[in-house]
Amino acid sequence: MSEGKPNLLFLYADQHRADVMGCAGNDIVVTPHLDRLAGEGVRFDQAWTESPICQPARASLLTGRFPSDHGVLGNFAGDCQPDWDVFPRRLQQAGYTTASIGKTHFDSWPMGAEPGTPAPTEEWIGSFGFDHVVEEFDRYVHLFDVDTPYMSFLRRHGALELYQDVIRDNFRAGDKHWNAITSPLPQELDLTSFLADEAEQWLATRPANQPWFLQLSFVQPHVPLIGDPIWAEHYAGAQIERTARTEPTTENEAWAQQLAFMRRHSHSDLLTDEFVLAGARQYYAMVSLIDQRIGNLIAQLERSGQLDNTWIIYCADHGEMLGDHGVMAKMNFYRSSVRVPLIIRPPGGTDGRVETSPVQAFDVAATLLDAGRATPLDGSTARSLTPMVSGNAATARDAAVSMIRMRPDLTTWQAVTNGRWRATFSADTGAAVELFDLVDDPDEATNRVDDPGAADDLARMADLLASTLGAT
Repeated sequence: MSEGKPNLLFLYADQHRADVMGCAGNDIVVTPHLDRLAGEGVRFDQAWTESPICQPARASLLTGRFPSDHGVLGNFAGDCQPDWDVFPRRLQQAGYTTASIGKTHFDSWPMGAEPGTPAPTEEWIGSFGFDHVVEEFDRYVHLFDVDTPYMSFLRRHGALELYQDVIRDNFRAGDKHWNAITSPLPQELDLTSFLADEAEQWLATRPANQPWFLQLSFVQPHVPLIGDPIWAEHYAGAQIERTARTEPTTENEAWAQQLAFMRRHSHSDLLTDEFVLAGARQYYAMVSLIDQRIGNLIAQLERSGQLDNTWIIYCADHGEMLGDHGVMAKMNFYRSSVRVPLIIRPPGGTDGRVETSPVQAFDVAATLLDAGRATPLDGSTARSLTPMVSGNAATARDAAVSMIRMRPDLTTWQAVTNGRWRATFSADTGAAVELFDLVDDPDEATNRVDDPGAADDLARMADLLASTLGAT
């Protein structure tokens, strides 16, 4: 069943915005290995997350379904279920040895769990279709009464208390959450390095006659904004432009609540240009370390003769605002939050090019199944991107959709883009609260939702949203 199948390497970052890559036109960030993958593959410039927050985005990737279909609309909203039809199990059934190394966030623990609820076990994560699991979490979790693989690693190196002191001082619940910090740990003890080392060790044990699927899920560049000392020094004097400065306003009461939630979470009163610049430098440092370690993996595949038999996909769960529109984090549908970096390099490579048609991040699931000649997911609207990688644009979408509900007491919001326009609607009332012309107004500075001259465009976007979700 598995004879002659390619290997599958899925590299998944947390909170990596789509424009912080050299191949995306950023001439400050150092990402030569992601640039190489883009130069030997296809970069999808209009890839949208299904939700601009971790857990629902990851549940959508697992299932190829929108959050409104699988039911996980926020980090509080319940857990992924092992009895779902999920793509890693389909790959197992197709003869693949599978591994998950890093953050999965299939469980709402600790954010949505009752106090004292234990952390998800590696056995539970494995039940989604992984033969080998090294489970890690957001770095603030390393202050909890748990013992993760990375914490054990730091303890063996006598560095756990020093690391925890830094995380504690910049804990997510306080006003220091967005502080820019250079890690006191050497680069080789960074969480990104730890996960990449685990991946390299697992790959080194793969037999030549057995196809494998590896999902390496980096925890960074998710906040806290802590770069390793080497890359932090590199960016210490970098001038990173703060873009898209227009702050949103609204007459819609429910959308005003969402905007207020975002500002409180961001501690927007702290976001001076100097403060944001310091954070961006550490953010870029985290991205460059991820890129550096991806380069090590590519070199390992080359040395072992596996690169020309391996699909490599790079993506993220959502982006990061970095001060755009006066906020940090995600939780909205501005381009810095909703767009994700998506690069696909087929075995042997192809002529590097950029696809500008809208695609969904969960199309990665269908792509991996197609590349591995595995059975598609039942009920999924994810589309394989392998035809587009090979030059056949027949699978291009008319639109991409994203959605979020931050708390059970807040409205569910849905956004849609056709590549030209982007609109946001209340899923509860149908009210439109945003409409942006992404071509004439790429910074999304002018909200035209109440502009009579754009009424027909808004109506078309509403129809497009309904037809896209109606297909689920």
